[in-house]
Amino acid sequence: MSGSLFTSLLDAQWTIGDTAILWREIIGNGFGIASAVGGMRRVVWAWPVGIVGNVLLFTVFLGGVFHTPQDLDLYGQAGRQVMFLIVSTYGWYQWQKAKQAGMREPDQADPSRSIVTEPANTYEAVQPHWASAKERLFMLVVAVGGTCGFAWIFSSLGSWGPWSDAWIFTGSLLATLGMARGWTEFWLIWIAVDLVGVPLLFSAGYYPSAVLYLVYAAFVIWGFVVWLKVQRETQARERVEGPSDAPVQVLHSASSTGVSTGHLH
Repeated sequence: MSGSLFTSLLDAQWTIGDTAILWREIIGNGFGIASAVGGMRRVVWAWPVGIVGNVLLFTVFLGGVFHTPQDLDLYGQAGRQVMFLIVSTYGWYQWQKAKQAGMREPDQADPSRSIVTEPANTYEAVQPHWASAKERLFMLVVAVGGTCGFAWIFSSLGSWGPWSDAWIFTGSLLATLGMARGWTEFWLIWIAVDLVGVPLLFSAGYYPSAVLYLVYAAFVIWGFVVWLKVQRETQARERVEGPSDAPVQVLHSASSTGVSTGHLH
């Protein structure tokens, strides 16, 4: 009985005209949006929330395996959900470690979600900064080499739209890694992923994901501006006060950037 209920929930669909859309595709993308919000606010819960969405969307993009309405296998889209699980675990660890080493919750933080015991002025877990020249070269090499390599793999597997799928997979890897490392450029990589992902998903019939990619595109532009402003404010303050001795520098509240205080794809 419980198995039947689980299967019914997993296969629940929303029909619009002649188009059937899985609810788990909508819900999975909703978790992705929530993770992107957490990433912009630089809070640790962005990672586990994103992981829940990854699990749901993995089953959506292997349409031939899980018999979705599209019945298409996008191995790059499915594979990146697995990649997200791995990289998000790394990001979760990195941000948690940074927070415990030098970041503390605000006095008004909800104790039920607090992860540390010392009160302080901020809850951000990472300091936004530009990647170094060496790190940018690394990203470029991975972007070109990864796209070519995965395109060959996905073509061999029979993936639908292998070259687009390959860039989406590679770009998502770089963007998620950049978020974990605090590289401000990761927002720009997401924009490049969206430029390819939107037409791919619309043509494949994954309409909720395509629409969410459009939402992500607007959101990541906003997130880039927020991170860039925080970065510049911190650099200006350090020129006046000197760099902090803490392992992770204390930042202004996100409210100073025009975003209400409290992670993409």
